[in-house]
Amino acid sequence: MKKTKKYALLLMTTIIVLALAACGSKNNSSSDTKDSNATEGKTYKVGITQIVEHPSLNQATKGFKAALKDAGLKVEYQTEIAQGDQSVNTTAANNLVGSGVDLIFANSTPSAQAVAAATSDIPIVFTSVTDAVGAELVKSMEKPGGNVTGTVDTHPDAIPNTVKFLSEQLGAKKVGMVFNSGEQNSRAQVDIAKKKAKKAGITIVEASASTSAEVKQATESLVGKVDAFYIITDNTVVSALESVLDVANDKKIPVMVGELDSVARGGLGAYGFNYYDIGYEAGQKAVEILKNGKKPADIPVAYPTKLKLEINKTTADKIDVDVKDEWKAEVVK
Repeated sequence: MKKTKKYALLLMTTIIVLALAACGSKNNSSSDTKDSNATEGKTYKVGITQIVEHPSLNQATKGFKAALKDAGLKVEYQTEIAQGDQSVNTTAANNLVGSGVDLIFANSTPSAQAVAAATSDIPIVFTSVTDAVGAELVKSMEKPGGNVTGTVDTHPDAIPNTVKFLSEQLGAKKVGMVFNSGEQNSRAQVDIAKKKAKKAGITIVEASASTSAEVKQATESLVGKVDAFYIITDNTVVSALESVLDVANDKKIPVMVGELDSVARGGLGAYGFNYYDIGYEAGQKAVEILKNGKKPADIPVAYPTKLKLEINKTTADKIDVDVKDEWKAEVVK
């Protein structure tokens, strides 16, 4: 009889232990589900700072947003446009940092430099930057370090190919470059162009414009001194590209540009890529940070992967330039 009671007590104890374990398992499962749902339903706050509005930068921002949307992220955006003003650019960076955003998308070199100076904690993803190392945004392309990474807007072959085209296909000997000398992004490109031009027997003639209002006058100052223009991806000048084109087309001076959007606006041609694409790739990096917990320091900076020559046929006809099949260009009107 005592043995029977002992077995009954042992059986009851086992049942209680199993019941408690099952209850605990059920509670843990519920907790895990709740945490997962909370992550999936989170709304991220992303700041966007852009130095100025022009088609290429706008396309980059559009691509960035598309990448986050395609990844299924819910995002509230706070957008700051500096309109080419450096003091406003600094204020924009401070506004975003002060609002406690989860990540900042910096569209242009000045924008990226301003936010990088304002925070070392909030993740920063940039695009439309030409020389990320020279701008002191990252330690290296492969290992950025710090809280900054992104995509650059210069393909290694773009400037060399453009200089070669100016020399061999357009017969240019003196090429005018109008740019904002205060923008590190532009200075870096001009320096590369000058080195390539020297080897090709081309003389680069510079004219600086610190604001978009000065672009036309700077362009006019080069008329009679150059036989072609090369407008790089300078935000100040590109935002007022029509001022350059009005002067150059009137004198039938060809204008090679640094981006495909500028070809569509009337530039003769460009070795370029779509800014939407580099914006989208920057957005993918942002997804890695926000959704997957990666650190900007561990995400390599990327170059554009596609480069092509586009020629504007309408502009070519206007300035009496024959479009040759040997150029293997994509012709747009």
